[in-house]
Amino acid sequence: MRRARGTREASEAQVPAGASETEGSSEASEASEASEASEAGAKRQRPWLRLPRLSALRLSALRLPRSRRGRRLAVQGVMALCVLALLPATWMRVGTGSQVGTTADAPAREVAMVFGAGLWKGRPTPYLAHRLDAAAELYRAGKVKVVLVTGDNSRVEYDEPDAMRTYLTERGVPDDRIVSDYAGFDSWDSCVRAKKIFGVDRAVLVSQGFHIHRATTLCRSAGIDAYGVGVDEPRDATWYYGGTRELAASGKAALDALLRPDPRFLGPQEAGVAEALASAAP
Repeated sequence: MRRARGTREASEAQVPAGASETEGSSEASEASEASEASEAGAKRQRPWLRLPRLSALRLSALRLPRSRRGRRLAVQGVMALCVLALLPATWMRVGTGSQVGTTADAPAREVAMVFGAGLWKGRPTPYLAHRLDAAAELYRAGKVKVVLVTGDNSRVEYDEPDAMRTYLTERGVPDDRIVSDYAGFDSWDSCVRAKKIFGVDRAVLVSQGFHIHRATTLCRSAGIDAYGVGVDEPRDATWYYGGTRELAASGKAALDALLRPDPRFLGPQEAGVAEALASAAP
């Protein structure tokens, strides 16, 4: 927004010799009115000068009703909104309770699926690294044969799947056992593409505990027999942020599970998972 500039020129009104005091005061009054009009025009050009008044109106609108009945209705409305916000997350947690556990609890499945969680200077963030560590553990234990890494590569300079692949190979997972999905822009897209593009029917999903119930619900809604492995994390600021974010994300996830929209990018089928499983066959 271009900031309006107001300029004011100061000038002294000189009363000609012989002029009456009335004429002098009249000219001074006119100059004062002109100055006030100029200031009013500048205020009209600078709308932020009126923000305190608007803020006061907003604050007054947020005050609780004065009557007891009005306050009771307001509290009941807030409680109803809280219940609505928590309902999708509660539904997902209850519905997937028996399908979520640890790496030790995970059943043997051919494919492990790791969801992206951001990069820092081209390397996986700590949360994403912990997911990949769990996937590598599943592979070393013989519980999975192939790891499908799904993440965001919408920009040339940002490539989650390749960073995840590099991290896994550094921890002993063979490169030909890793399959990359470069269009996993969100959890629903990742699940749908795993099913429709890569032909995954059964998988172990790997994510943090606050996200794994949503991921498992979405993949099961997409037609995958999914078991979720929840990675433990310390209760730091990132963990609390992720848990809070899940409340909003769960609402969208519930709609995705109900409406089952196409992902942002679907594309043709890929044989990466089938080829990796064939190379893993004895």
